[in-house]
Amino acid sequence: MLQVQNIAIQFGKRVLFDEVNLQFVKGNCYGIIGANGAGKSTFLKILSGEMDAIRGTVDATPGERMAVLSQNHFAFNEYPVIDTVIMGHKHLYDIMKEKNAIYDNPHATEAEVMRAAELEGEFGEMNGWMAETDAAELLSNMGVPESLHYKLVKELDGSDRVKVLLAQALFGEPDILLMDEPTNDLDAETSDWLCNFLADYQNIVIVVSHDRHFLDMVCTHVVDVDFGKIRMYTGNYTFWYETSQLLARQIADKNKKVEQKRQEMMEFIARFSANASKSRQATSRKKALEKLNLEDIQVSSRRYPYIVFKPERDPGDVILEVKGLSKRAATGEYLFQNLDIRMNKGEKIAVLSRNALAVSALFDVLSGQDTDFEGTFQYGQTISREFLPNDSSAYFSGDQDMSLIDWLRQYSKEKDEAFIRGFLGRMLFTGDEVFKQSSVLSGGEKVRCMMSKMMLSNPNFLILDEPTNHLDLESITALNNGMQKFTGNILFTSHDYHILDSVANRVLEITPSGLIDQHMTYGEYLHSDKMKKKRAEMYGEKLVV
Repeated sequence: MLQVQNIAIQFGKRVLFDEVNLQFVKGNCYGIIGANGAGKSTFLKILSGEMDAIRGTVDATPGERMAVLSQNHFAFNEYPVIDTVIMGHKHLYDIMKEKNAIYDNPHATEAEVMRAAELEGEFGEMNGWMAETDAAELLSNMGVPESLHYKLVKELDGSDRVKVLLAQALFGEPDILLMDEPTNDLDAETSDWLCNFLADYQNIVIVVSHDRHFLDMVCTHVVDVDFGKIRMYTGNYTFWYETSQLLARQIADKNKKVEQKRQEMMEFIARFSANASKSRQATSRKKALEKLNLEDIQVSSRRYPYIVFKPERDPGDVILEVKGLSKRAATGEYLFQNLDIRMNKGEKIAVLSRNALAVSALFDVLSGQDTDFEGTFQYGQTISREFLPNDSSAYFSGDQDMSLIDWLRQYSKEKDEAFIRGFLGRMLFTGDEVFKQSSVLSGGEKVRCMMSKMMLSNPNFLILDEPTNHLDLESITALNNGMQKFTGNILFTSHDYHILDSVANRVLEITPSGLIDQHMTYGEYLHSDKMKKKRAEMYGEKLVV
């Protein structure tokens, strides 16, 4: 068990949270949520001991081991991969290194030999002889091939390095596992594997994540950082979100009687409990929901942007036709070659690739940003498009620094300040915030400004390159809803499973061997045995069953 008592933290005069009292118990996974800057990562650092609170205590059951997912991707560059994973169990690794050092020393004293014998006994009790095998199995399950297990970490590419650090945190099944954004930079297959692994995990898991699918699949409880407090709720993220929305609607409806509201809430909880079988955590969550005290639920203070794309005109029958499209990287190698794509009315296409540069390059070409390519593409006469690039900083780096009102006004036919304020207000820029200089915006604020720009032009075709980058959960949810309701066509890529699965009705994957083109949802594409075999063939890999 991990217990938090009367924890408080503040920076200067700003209080992040105060009087936090929580208990984390084995068998549960806790997802920490909150607006950007609310203190989620700070709370995780307090739990791990990396940061001290100004008052209060964090106590774990004596003898329990804690593991923390490392955020420093270069800290283990000079170590072999397999050793880096075993380092996740520090005591075991220290014993292994000490006894091996004694055995490798030809001048070891009798006392040192006796010490090695003692260490050997402790090593055996900790099942140390299986350490390398267990570490190798973890790595292989994550898609790190055996050929890399004894290389130095610095020799791995970025994605494999992330997997090694994740394996390090999971190694030896720690009693308490703390992870900050564990699915960042993970491919879909590894993320899916992690969901299943944690859903069966019998110890304490505490995780900060913006990945709603991940939170829904693994979490039995939500820990909400809000109102300067931290409260724990039963259920996964979707249950918390839908409950909060229902409560907000009930409060707005002043005419409803208390008993009627209570009955409505009870029926909602019953429906959600019945549908909990979608998750591997179904049984424990269903039991917890049945014991839920309605008085424990509170309305969230979260604000959600208003993201709605309304096409000025309906697209005709001709949308987009791509013929023999190819693009080379600066090195001369092809990022993609001879792409033939015909996009049909009503299609929302998820474009995937293990090489993210290939997707961005395709979008840059199709948006008109890049004119150095081979082949052709042609939009229909009725198509009006808007593009959200992966990096929108170029839109905010002009010679003349502007207020947000002036920045957005340059993209609007209507110049009236009240009109411009209305669009900024939809993106949560209110009051004096509209006079903020565009040069000082955060990553998330830049994306929200770009959303305002796109909505102003009423396009019927959207190209979105990783649109959830820098966004908080509230903005991601609003964007997801806006993409679902959009009546035009979309080409997009994302690491957000829920957006991919709920929006796309067609999937294109750019591989070294050509294009995979399937009319199906992302979930069907990811989990279909037929498509797993197809992807393995296209990437020249052996299918792991």
